[in-house]
Amino acid sequence: MARSARSTGPEQERALVVAVDLQRPNRALDAELAEYEALIEATGAVVADRIVQRLAAVDPATLVGSGKAREIAERAAEIGATKVFVFNDLRPRQRTNLEKIIPLPIVDRTMVILDIFAQRARSREGQLQVELAQLRHRQANLIGVGAALSRLGGGVGTRGPGETKLETDRRRIQDRVSVLRGALEEVRRSRAVRRAPRGEAPLVALVGYTNVGKSSLLNRLARSVPSARAFVADQPFATLDPTLRRVYVAPGRTLRMADTVGFITELPKELVTAFRATLEELEGADLLVHVLDASNPDWPRQAQSVAAILTELHLDGKPMITVFNKSDLATKGPSQPDGAIAVSAATGAGLDALRAAIARRLDLATEASPT
Repeated sequence: MARSARSTGPEQERALVVAVDLQRPNRALDAELAEYEALIEATGAVVADRIVQRLAAVDPATLVGSGKAREIAERAAEIGATKVFVFNDLRPRQRTNLEKIIPLPIVDRTMVILDIFAQRARSREGQLQVELAQLRHRQANLIGVGAALSRLGGGVGTRGPGETKLETDRRRIQDRVSVLRGALEEVRRSRAVRRAPRGEAPLVALVGYTNVGKSSLLNRLARSVPSARAFVADQPFATLDPTLRRVYVAPGRTLRMADTVGFITELPKELVTAFRATLEELEGADLLVHVLDASNPDWPRQAQSVAAILTELHLDGKPMITVFNKSDLATKGPSQPDGAIAVSAATGAGLDALRAAIARRLDLATEASPT
């Protein structure tokens, strides 16, 4: 199943997207593929075509089968593709065999996300985390592959501070991983020292899927002046480094509000591990505000993904408020759960109700705490 090519400028990478549809129940493949293509375009590439292969199980040698792999190679040549982006998880052996048939770099979903993170990391901590995640992913792909990964350069998944020659042996990579772990541990200790003692301003953390408007909501709630606003863009993972602002929720009542990195379905384990230090801000939070995009009909799947990641981080027991942002753009879709608060960071609608709800939940949390 293929899609017609989009027009593009001559200097952009042209992507051919390949996916295996295992036809699993309750799997919104079209929505996930559209999301994957948005990630690809966020790296600076353009999606020229999409090929979906329906199988009962992936081919252990090539993912798609050797015949389909040759068909992909022919289609890539027809549309002038410069990279093949694979939606499914690739094993090293599958990548090697595909590259024998398809004479183009093979890029997987984790590499795409790593490339976006490398572009967006601004702080020293963020750069360390990206490098660590890149090295861990590369280390996993070096097993049994050898020099076959030498074609993986050229941007996606290798850009930024983590760029290293792919022929580096595992021992040298492990040495660098150890150095990065030590540096991030020092960052964690420094953050623990800087963290305000409990009993002062409570900490509320915004969590949610990428591109749901958390940074816009933080700017509105904090009434930030332009020079102090969190970066906002209509693209996935627009902000990577955590942002902390003071927010007034009631007369004489202030709190600290943190905007954290956005989540995504099946967030690569390398990123969950590497960004654990940043996500420790969530562990110290008195309240989580789960932000959803009311204008996105796919929000139930996104909500499930965020819940799964919070469970993995052992944060599912935290007090939480559910907020539907972009309510001004919402059309009829899935029913929102009882108790959810509809707001719009763009218009300011619902923000007073959100402030009041946060103040009430913090009061309840205080009353429930041991004295």
